[in-house]
Amino acid sequence: MMRLIHGLKTYYATVLYVLALALMLLALFKPQIQLKQDVHNYLLIADVSQSMNAEDAMLAGKPVSRMVYTRHLMKRIVETSPCGTYFSVGVFAAENVGLLFMPLEVCANYDIITDTINHLDWRMAWRGNSRLSFGVKSGETVLDSLNAPAQLVFFTDGDEAPKVNAINKLDLGAMDGSHWLFVGVGGHEPVPIPRFNSDNKWVGFWPSDAKEFSAGAVGVTYNDTSKDEPDPIVAYAEFDRYLSQLEDGYLKELAGEIKAKYIEGKDETGFYEYIQQQKPAAVFVTDYNIRWLYLGLALLLILGVYAPDLLKLWQRYRSGLRHQAS
Repeated sequence: MMRLIHGLKTYYATVLYVLALALMLLALFKPQIQLKQDVHNYLLIADVSQSMNAEDAMLAGKPVSRMVYTRHLMKRIVETSPCGTYFSVGVFAAENVGLLFMPLEVCANYDIITDTINHLDWRMAWRGNSRLSFGVKSGETVLDSLNAPAQLVFFTDGDEAPKVNAINKLDLGAMDGSHWLFVGVGGHEPVPIPRFNSDNKWVGFWPSDAKEFSAGAVGVTYNDTSKDEPDPIVAYAEFDRYLSQLEDGYLKELAGEIKAKYIEGKDETGFYEYIQQQKPAAVFVTDYNIRWLYLGLALLLILGVYAPDLLKLWQRYRSGLRHQAS
């Protein structure tokens, strides 16, 4: 035993260096361990109908469109989510939800997720109309197609076109939307909806009597550019403009029907905290990165090599102080 202790003292620095090297190798080649943990898995859905181009949201003191504001909220949710959180992104138009990619881990795929969000645009819509109740049915189908349980976060202004009524209303009472969260985007005062042509150039505002098209959407046959060029239908007077606002009352009603949640999207800490506080989608066995632990312990071991010398210096310093005092 004494020989072992003496050997450790003799090779004290060597032992610490070897252990530090071993930890650094672990940090390099095996930085992860598998742990069972709660996992947040979010499916972010953006309404890309044309009503989302209405400029009644504020960012940095400047008015922006609901679409720009939605992209900002989505990116901030991604930025404020810890590693181990998963995201997938989709769009809603007409009566359907389209999935852009399957769930990806946020830290390993941050650039892919945020770049996809940056490119969300009204031109991604494949057809006119904006029938949310049908979109909810479609969203549930997309949610079921994912390879893991997820929380669906639906960003929309709630502006349905055609307007929902007793005839076209879809009964969603049997649906369990406890894993749904509607995020309302837009202002509470009616504003006109900008209209863009096929080159994405602003040409005016949507008219209130454009029966051929659905206010809040992109037109029934957007691919037919003759509808946009050279003289698209626009409102030539203020009183002729179709006005849109955040239909939070309808969104709350829709959320209540399927037992979902509703929150108004605000660029505030409380909003992002609310998102992060949602119930985890599932419990997974996932890779947990502990590179920081390996490197931290290696640093301590390297510092430990110099500990005896530092201790001796401290003892000499205290001895000197006593000598001066005497």
